[in-house]
Amino acid sequence: MRSILVVFSLLVLTACGSSIPSAPRNLDDACVITAEQPGWYKAMQNVQVKWGVPVAVQMATIYQESKFVGDARTPLSYKLGVIPMGRDSSAYGYAQAIDSTWDWYRRDTGNGSARRDDFDDAVDFMGWYMDQSEQKLGIKKTDARRNYLAYHDGHTGYRRGSYKRKSWLVRIAKEVGDRAVMYSEQLAQCNA
Repeated sequence: MRSILVVFSLLVLTACGSSIPSAPRNLDDACVITAEQPGWYKAMQNVQVKWGVPVAVQMATIYQESKFVGDARTPLSYKLGVIPMGRDSSAYGYAQAIDSTWDWYRRDTGNGSARRDDFDDAVDFMGWYMDQSEQKLGIKKTDARRNYLAYHDGHTGYRRGSYKRKSWLVRIAKEVGDRAVMYSEQLAQCNA
C-alpha cells in the first residue's frame, strides 16, 4: 500500500511540475496561436512596447528556432551512429538561446531568474537581443530577415558576413522574413 502511495504521489508531482505548454496546433496561423495562448500574445505585445520588436517578427523567429516548443534542444550527436557524444550547442528553449548569450542577457537586464523555457522570458530575451542588433549593427527591428541572420550567427559573425557563405542560412532567413509578413497580415485580420 505504501509503494502505491509513493508512486501516486510521484505521478501527481510530475503532472504539476510540467508547466511548459504544448506547441499550438496550427503554427501557420497567427490567429490560432494567439487564441490558444493569449498569455503568449500579451507577452509579445509587452516586448513590442518595451523593445520595439513587432509581434510578427518575434513569432517568426520563435517558429524557426523552436516551433513554439518550450524545452526544445539541439539534437544529440552520435559517434559511429550509436555512441552519444552530447549536443552540438547549448541552445535551449523557445528562443534557442545559447548559455553564454543567455547569461549576457541576464546580467545586462538584471533578470537573473529568467528561464529559457519560460515564454515571457524567452521573448524578452529576443527583444533585448534585437535591440542590441539595432545598436551594434544598425538592423531595424522590423527587418526579420536580417535580424535572424544576426540572431543565428551572432553579432560578430553577422558583422563579418559569415552568413554569406551559408546559402542554407540565407534561404532560412528569407523564410523567416516571409513568415513575419504572413503573421503580420494575419494578426491585422484577427485583431481587427
